[in-house]
Amino acid sequence: MTNSNGKDLYNNPTFEKAESKAVLLGGKARVRAPIPWVAPYVEIGLGTSIGKFETLTAFDNVDKGGIIYHIPFSLGLELGKNNNVDLGLAYYFQPSVEQFVGAFAVGVTFLLNTK
Repeated sequence: MTNSNGKDLYNNPTFEKAESKAVLLGGKARVRAPIPWVAPYVEIGLGTSIGKFETLTAFDNVDKGGIIYHIPFSLGLELGKNNNVDLGLAYYFQPSVEQFVGAFAVGVTFLLNTK
């Protein structure tokens, strides 16, 4: 979910906005270099976004609701002796509504059953 407060980065009023209220579903494939301690990877996939999307700029006027496609893309590193710490940059491109979202992600993998 994203919202706009009608102001730009410098707190000036603006008519431009990009808002979404959606759920993302899909899948990705990861290609990883098998390097001990630092294993870089890249992910790409295809998915669907279900919700409402509004993009209003000087160049675009999009107001859509329903189901659209998105393209997830990630770059990252798996760190540690067993590569169980994941640092990554994740992006979701939604071309049909002129939006994208990005995030810095941190993950930790641990075994639940050790025999």
